Amino acid sequence: MCRFARLPQNHWLAAFTPAKGARASHALHVATTTLDSTAAIVPLKLVRTIHEGGFRRASGVGMIEGSEGNKTRLRVLVLGAEGLIGRAVCDALQAAGHRPVPGVRRRQGSGGAGVDRVEVDFAHDIHQADWLPRLRGIDAVVNAVGIFAEHGAQSFRRIHAQTPRALFAACRETGITRVVQISALGADEHASSRFHRSKRAGDAALRAMVPTGTVLQPSLVFGAAGASSRMLMSLAWLPLAVLPGGGRQPIQPIHVDDLAALVVRLLEHDTRPECLAAVGPQALSLVRYLALLRHALGGGRLRVLGIPTTWLARLGRLGGHWVDREALAMLERGSTADAAPATRWLGHALRPPRLFLSSAEAADLRVLLAWRAWAVAGRVAVALVWLVTGVLSLGVYPVAGSLALLGRVGLHGTMAYVALYGGALLDLAFGVATLLLRRRALRRAYLAQVLLILSYTAIITVALPQFWLHPFGPILKNLPMLALIGMLYASERR
Repeated sequence: MCRFARLPQNHWLAAFTPAKGARASHALHVATTTLDSTAAIVPLKLVRTIHEGGFRRASGVGMIEGSEGNKTRLRVLVLGAEGLIGRAVCDALQAAGHRPVPGVRRRQGSGGAGVDRVEVDFAHDIHQADWLPRLRGIDAVVNAVGIFAEHGAQSFRRIHAQTPRALFAACRETGITRVVQISALGADEHASSRFHRSKRAGDAALRAMVPTGTVLQPSLVFGAAGASSRMLMSLAWLPLAVLPGGGRQPIQPIHVDDLAALVVRLLEHDTRPECLAAVGPQALSLVRYLALLRHALGGGRLRVLGIPTTWLARLGRLGGHWVDREALAMLERGSTADAAPATRWLGHALRPPRLFLSSAEAADLRVLLAWRAWAVAGRVAVALVWLVTGVLSLGVYPVAGSLALLGRVGLHGTMAYVALYGGALLDLAFGVATLLLRRRALRRAYLAQVLLILSYTAIITVALPQFWLHPFGPILKNLPMLALIGMLYASERR
């Protein structure tokens, strides 16, 4: 079980004085988390900062302060800096006068004025020696890395336990004592899911190697730019929200800005709690949370269709990681805790869910949600065009009529049959691919569709130019089809 420490008195350590030949090393570790649609949180891993300066610390507990009476500027390695929480932590550190060093999977130029970047790969950096060079000149570490679904080398064990263990060992080796591991609420002795158990293993490694570190356990994390938050807002914006068990499950969402500010506070203090629940000011049901989001977006009353959780678990077996038995079990368990310790550490009231969205954010999100809804409709429409065309070409439309058209472009006999049935099968394949593929594979399928449409449009333009003047516009309709596929291609993530 987590034990919560009381917030230290709000006083500064004023007795840091230059010590000739001495080195003071202050380590910070902030763990950030990503959350999933079922209110589970993916803990982000460790951030370590080592400050090498000429400071000698006097007795007492409080904020880090330099010899001039100014707060020490920490250089903080933030792992998972490209995620929702990692980005928020970087922003909060900069606002507090510290220097974040984003840890990213691929370094692409500078992270901005005065911001360096460090390449990391939690799927492969599993040895202590991998981390020691990255900790040179670092005063603190924030780990914002985590997964909610396994993929290839990215397993729960490696991402949540094995690599963090190597990182924590490197922190111990370099003398880092300030570490915050953002885990997940529910990663305790009662954990049953692989996700929670792996997070608990990472938490145990932190306690063993850096006893002065903190395990930060968020509930559901809200951020307007977060993928899971946008998924929940999309669900809330639908005319009818389909929820497991009617959405009665208890959650306690926290705004990502409050979570990031909490991380900074923990990093700055000399004494930190062993474990701290990062939750919002109030517990509420999932359906109530969605109703608040819908209201903030400018919508009316939330309409809900509740379905048994067991039914949804069976549907989850068809694929996808948002809905599976473990995720649903975590949702049913709930994600709530006492908000008082987090409030004391933060130093001000936590933001309630009804204030999660500003009016400007709500206006932008309404446009985004509308675009996403129509993008889904457009994708289904494109798939139907290919599927229906393929079925018609296989024989629903008279074969003799199809062969006659092919004859007018110079295809006869065997070549005509190959073109007819080969094209029909290709149309069907495009339709299925449009519905099932994702990301890079889907983008390639869109490009192939564009190439096919341009090819037969060019052939028809040369052999049957009169079709451009047909009153039903059979060729002119290729233009909006190409535009729609182009927009879907551009909006699909790589």
